[in-house]
Amino acid sequence: MSSLLIAFLGAALTGNQPTTVSNVVRITEGISEKPQNTSDAVEKEYQKLLEDDDAAQEEVDQWIRENNDFAAKGAGASNAALNRRIRERFEPVRKGYEDLLKRHPEHTKGHIAYGTFLNDLGDEDGAQEQYEKALKLDPKDPAIYNNLAGIYSHHGPITNAFDYYAKAIELNPREPLYYHNLGTAVYLFRKDAKEFYGINEQQVFDKALKLYSNSMRLDPKNFPLASDIAQTYYGIKPARMDEALNAWTNALRLANDEVEREGVHIHFARLKLQVGKFAEARAHLNSITNEMYADLKKKIGRNIDEQEKEKAQTNAAPAGAISKERKN
Repeated sequence: MSSLLIAFLGAALTGNQPTTVSNVVRITEGISEKPQNTSDAVEKEYQKLLEDDDAAQEEVDQWIRENNDFAAKGAGASNAALNRRIRERFEPVRKGYEDLLKRHPEHTKGHIAYGTFLNDLGDEDGAQEQYEKALKLDPKDPAIYNNLAGIYSHHGPITNAFDYYAKAIELNPREPLYYHNLGTAVYLFRKDAKEFYGINEQQVFDKALKLYSNSMRLDPKNFPLASDIAQTYYGIKPARMDEALNAWTNALRLANDEVEREGVHIHFARLKLQVGKFAEARAHLNSITNEMYADLKKKIGRNIDEQEKEKAQTNAAPAGAISKERKN
């Protein structure tokens, strides 16, 4: 399922209406690519169920986009009403998964798909149950370890997440998603990573970046991945400014459209502001025209003006010093 639905459901729980979905460091579920030894009829039923799942997802995404547009004009439905409508739309899909697995409890991919479906709807306990059933059926499927690791990264123990992501990589070292997810877990849970791997904080950062590098090497044209990697530099102290700028340069090169390109220029402006390159920061802002970035653009622009003014005042010579120079 898309980040649009996940963002909406998260906001519905807190009462906040999402207007845009920003790029954030995220942990993503995997899908099993291993063949399933089932009859053609069962496989067709499973594939049809996946199609129904995707169709429901697309329709719900459209509802959310339309409601966000209406909400911006003061006419959107409440979170509770839209959430109820979404869950009603997904109910036939849920029943389809349950019916398939009741008749074919040995269908590993069905358990994985149903687990992902439940996890995206916020039912992590139900998702974990499905993943564990799948793991018993096929203990060598890396997607199952990856998905269970995602559950552990939310609820612990986090050491299980480290172990399970590593197991997924061991079983399929050519899958970029697994390196990405382990890198994110290491980055987010730095204290636990220090203890688990016996390394210091800078080595934790290095380990996370190495995992990201492996992911990028295997999927070199993935803009969301490149953007995620670049954003991790905001949390690295002391700052690694040159590396951060290089990471955003790579993301800009991979951007698929003007919205993504302008989003990268927002980050360039923030970074250039941090190092006092006000003219360059302002140039990045001036290249941004999309209305969705208007508030951020104004905020960063104000910060540039304020910091530029403060620097000018700091660098100005004291009045007394100027008078003495004139007397000489």
